[in-house]
Amino acid sequence: MTGLWRSAWDAPSAAPPPPRRVWRDWLLLVFIAVLAVVEGLLRSDLTNPWLSVGVVLAVTPTVLWRRTKPLWMLCIVLLPIDVLLPVSSLTTSLFILVIVYALFRWASGRELMIGSLLLIISLGLTFLRGGGLVELIGGFALLLTAVLLGMAFRYRASSRERLLDRIRMLEREHLARDLHDTVAHHVTAIAIRAQAGLAVAPHDPTAAQSALRVIETEAAKTLRELRSMVRVLRVGDIGDLAPNPGLGDIAQLAGTRPGGTVVEVTVSDGDISIPPPVAAAVFRLAQESVTNALRHARHLTRVDVVVVADDVGVRLSVVNDGDLASPPAPGFGIIGMRERAALLGGSCEAGPAPGGGWTVTATLPRVGWAP
Repeated sequence: MTGLWRSAWDAPSAAPPPPRRVWRDWLLLVFIAVLAVVEGLLRSDLTNPWLSVGVVLAVTPTVLWRRTKPLWMLCIVLLPIDVLLPVSSLTTSLFILVIVYALFRWASGRELMIGSLLLIISLGLTFLRGGGLVELIGGFALLLTAVLLGMAFRYRASSRERLLDRIRMLEREHLARDLHDTVAHHVTAIAIRAQAGLAVAPHDPTAAQSALRVIETEAAKTLRELRSMVRVLRVGDIGDLAPNPGLGDIAQLAGTRPGGTVVEVTVSDGDISIPPPVAAAVFRLAQESVTNALRHARHLTRVDVVVVADDVGVRLSVVNDGDLASPPAPGFGIIGMRERAALLGGSCEAGPAPGGGWTVTATLPRVGWAP
């Protein structure tokens, strides 16, 4: 039992961390303040209405910091309401439920335990001050509703974060296997060319020079692919503090690659607000699709990447004109892409294009990730 309490006490804050303040917080602040003033003017049963209105207005700004400092905001709200206001006070003071929700949604384990104790004490004080059993049961029911909502959304967010971590680990294992295959392939080619160059060097210096040029090309290609994969692996580190890529970063995939392959990128977002996890997922899907095309397609000359974001969601299409190097098979990369899309309520499909080449399409509907 002691270990269970210590585990709860040491539990970290919710991940990902909450936003500091958004415009909706200011709107909520104004709404509560106006509601308190109107209620104070209309209610004739209050013994000291302006004291009640003043206390509520004084503690209303706590909604601005309820996510980042929920325990402190709860203390600031509870103290004046429990000490200065009578039991039958402004109904507007129930905005404290917003603070309670934030506490159980974002706070750390020790903050949760301290906050729960404060709420129990507050309920007890309400009863001792003559609130009655009905008020006690009603207050407990309201608090329990806010607590359960906060815990439910906290669990949902943490579950999604764990799934994303698992997907990232699986993708890194896949990259590690690709790294091994890439190095083995190029080193084998270098070794064969080196043996051929040694064999022909005594009687054909030109052929030996040609072999050395091929070795140089293969070595440079190996270094480029190694750097690219190591960069991806580093981006996947849990402790990495670099910002997630967004839709605007997809344009970085455009350009002419070694061998003459042209990658064209078209992004149409229509000034639609896309959550960072969704934008990062679209970037990764596009990046993986382009990388697969460059790595596996033969006679490849062009890759077209099209991203369209609107009120319905985000749609990605990656089409290349290359030939398949081998019969299509459900590889680990496609599975990882499908899992990434499914995690956000979307889908990802890959297959031969009707006119030749290969097509990857992904759809992330707004209903899958909108709050």
